[in-house]
Amino acid sequence: MKIYTLQRSSLVQALVFAVALTVTAAVTAQTPPAASAPAAAKAVKKPAGKAAAPAPKLVVEPKAMDLLKAVSARLAAAKTMSFTANVGYEFPSKFGPPLVYTTRYEVTMQRPDKLRILMPGDGPASEFYYDGKTMMAYAPAEDLVAVADAPPSIDAALKSAYDMAALFFPFTDLLVIDPYAALTEGTILAFYIGPSGVVGGVKTDMVAWANNDVFLQIWIGAEDKLPRRIRAVYKADPLRLRHEMDLTNWQIDGVIAADAFASQKAQAAKRIAFRHPGTTPPPGVKPLLGAKPAKAGANQPSTKSQ
Repeated sequence: MKIYTLQRSSLVQALVFAVALTVTAAVTAQTPPAASAPAAAKAVKKPAGKAAAPAPKLVVEPKAMDLLKAVSARLAAAKTMSFTANVGYEFPSKFGPPLVYTTRYEVTMQRPDKLRILMPGDGPASEFYYDGKTMMAYAPAEDLVAVADAPPSIDAALKSAYDMAALFFPFTDLLVIDPYAALTEGTILAFYIGPSGVVGGVKTDMVAWANNDVFLQIWIGAEDKLPRRIRAVYKADPLRLRHEMDLTNWQIDGVIAADAFASQKAQAAKRIAFRHPGTTPPPGVKPLLGAKPAKAGANQPSTKSQ
């Protein structure tokens, strides 16, 4: 699965956001309570060499996979869609406990070749436009825009944006033509947790899913089969930082204005190169849609994470 969370860079320098959801591949549905002091002392006195408890068996429950399939079918069938993604991600601090950063994405898509992503979250705002021929990354405050020719499909355009500029989004798997393939790649664990009535203001079904890179918990609308929340941790992340994405304001097959996928202000802005920002994704993050990270060139802008 390639759901990513945000690691921000300067829009003035890069006009791109490196996004990554890091994750563990083997966790159980519940954590046992901590042992009491006497019990812990007894445990220390146990003879050495006693066999450790066996690791929990990895299971792939059909019910969990069926729910992921239902989500994917709903998204794949949509001719147009719009939603809001609020992403919260932890970032290490010098004092030990991590800090939490947030970003909001306003997403509008029209198959097969139209996409707009507005990012008014914490920090400088930015905008991304794709109209089937051209893609643009725009920084309104600085009035700078990066423009590049783009292939004629959303999947290919997202891959091209990653190859050229390391630009990717945490909800990419929800936009591609085959969400099920993206959402279930490398499955080693999937099970149904239970119902919930407190996420997104609707009844949801909770599913846990993992591959060898990431462990996810997903809240799926019980009636509309739309993803409402995704929570994740990376196996490759030694700090086990947590990442969460809430998905709200869903509109499926609504009417979208013809001029929604372009911006006159962006087109009139000062142009800069649409290039890789000079950094690679965090450890454990797979390249978007099978792409390989591009190498930074001498004239590419540097990136400074917060």
